[in-house]
Amino acid sequence: MKTVLVIDDDPIIVRILTVALEVEGYFVISVSNGEDGLQAVVEEDPDIIILDIMMPLMDGLKMLEELRKTSDVPVIVMSADGSHDKVERARELGIECFVNKPFRTTVIVEILDLIFSMEDFSQLFDR
Repeated sequence: MKTVLVIDDDPIIVRILTVALEVEGYFVISVSNGEDGLQAVVEEDPDIIILDIMMPLMDGLKMLEELRKTSDVPVIVMSADGSHDKVERARELGIECFVNKPFRTTVIVEILDLIFSMEDFSQLFDR
């Protein structure tokens, strides 16, 4: 079972994502800010992160900068602020995908499934 770390300060979005992902067989952990997100990465070792940008204490881009110093875990960024500068900065920091809010949970599930299927496929060639 793959572990998904959801980092978002909106409890409704966290709940919607948690239910949708658990139904699809994912194990979901959630925190509400970037500081707690960095700690959760160390403690929980997630397979992938779904990260909001606009959060208190430490925003998603700052969290992503800190994360990339120690981890290359795949990250999907989701945000209502899809400005060119934010999207480009997130891409520079090595995200897998940027999803604008509002979003459909089916899109998130499809993205996760695609990322994990590509990961599994690439393992066929690792020797």
